[in-house]
Amino acid sequence: MFSATLRRAVKMSSSTTSAPFSKAAVSAMRKLYPEALAEKSWDNTGLLLEAPFDPIRRNMNSVLLTVDLTKAVADEAIERNDSMVIAYHPIIFRGLKTLTLADTQQQTLLRLAAEGISVYSPHTAIDCAPGGLGDWLADIVSGTPASAEEVEQIQEETKAETSRPASPSKSNLAAPEGDPFAPPKRPTFHLQHHPSQLSIKDQALKLASDRHTRRPIKPCNVPGYENTGAGMGRIVRFSTPQPLLSIIDRIGLGLGNPKGFPIAIPQGKQMSEIDISSVAICAGAGGGLFSGLGKNGEEDVDLLFTGELSHHEALAAIEQGKVVIALFHSNTERGFLHSVLKPQLEKAIKDEWNRVRNEEKKTKSSLSDDYLDALEDDHVEVHVSEVDRDPYGIMISKDEI
Repeated sequence: MFSATLRRAVKMSSSTTSAPFSKAAVSAMRKLYPEALAEKSWDNTGLLLEAPFDPIRRNMNSVLLTVDLTKAVADEAIERNDSMVIAYHPIIFRGLKTLTLADTQQQTLLRLAAEGISVYSPHTAIDCAPGGLGDWLADIVSGTPASAEEVEQIQEETKAETSRPASPSKSNLAAPEGDPFAPPKRPTFHLQHHPSQLSIKDQALKLASDRHTRRPIKPCNVPGYENTGAGMGRIVRFSTPQPLLSIIDRIGLGLGNPKGFPIAIPQGKQMSEIDISSVAICAGAGGGLFSGLGKNGEEDVDLLFTGELSHHEALAAIEQGKVVIALFHSNTERGFLHSVLKPQLEKAIKDEWNRVRNEEKKTKSSLSDDYLDALEDDHVEVHVSEVDRDPYGIMISKDEI
């Protein structure tokens, strides 16, 4: 005779479906950032992993936002019992011939599926959309700082939140002062990753407050989105030229005051003497999108702002008199999750969850008791990963910290 647990398992196998809350989360993302806006010629967006609803173990009505779906992020989602991970970068990018535990990314997918956690990726749909990632970066570049007193207070709060004591090591031990026979003190360095986007203080920068115009580098040709500002990348043109140092200050304030990032300027120039009239912006890797600048009669720009640019692309840019700011790939993307997507999704999911619950309750007779129980839970949460980070950090001499 079957136990109650086995009967429920058999019932699930005969009518497999995803969790109703996951359906609401996917619907909310598709309404905020339609998949039709994504670069379908090469990108892989949408619902990448649809985990079956498990009547024996129900997940929380919660979503975890991340840029990259790593093992550490999967651990975080499993520990929190989330229903869905929304990963900006698609963990499945090319066709899979197998799904095995030997591959670390496939292992992450299998673990999440076993725990009933689905995975959705919006990627270039967010890049392209009006008010999406491209516009957020344009808002930062064209922002103006808060007052000096406000900025100082915010920076002190951020420093206190993100500082971590360095682990002691032999190389930190100084020789006794005055010992002529002691070996010279070896330099010591501290690995500094980009600060957690959870500590960004949005009020440090008044977004998009400097007069400017903007447009996409590659306008969107999806029906219904022409002339809406949708498209890949952004070009910002200031009404009045801005000092390069002011642009750097805005980027620092808007993206969490990183300890350092690469910048390339033309040889023979000093940063203090460079003014910027126009900026080309691309989240992530900008080389492909920037390669079209100056063609088809398009005017050139003074500054390329992106996550990463290759050595030769940067050399070509400064030879043309441009400045390059590269913040490392995902550091241009992560703050958007905290500052924009999280509050957007909290509202959108609540609306979609109410709609899904009402619609599915109308088919009550065909639903299991466990599924109906899941529909009664009106609690909704959206979180940003605390362990997601760019793989690269900056090694800084401790004498400089």
